[in-house]
Amino acid sequence: MFGLFKKKTEVEKLQEKYQKLMKEAFDLSKINRSESDNKYAEADEVQKQIEKLNEK
Repeated sequence: MFGLFKKKTEVEKLQEKYQKLMKEAFDLSKINRSESDNKYAEADEVQKQIEKLNEK
């Protein structure tokens, strides 16, 4: 109950975005491989941002 209004950290927001991109990439892999590769590349960039924030 106390965590109900807790704001998400930047890392948590990026992790959600990463998970969303990976799911989209997986779904696209069945339909359009080049679009799927683009989503994987975008997810990789988000992962790098997460790692950079975790180093601090």
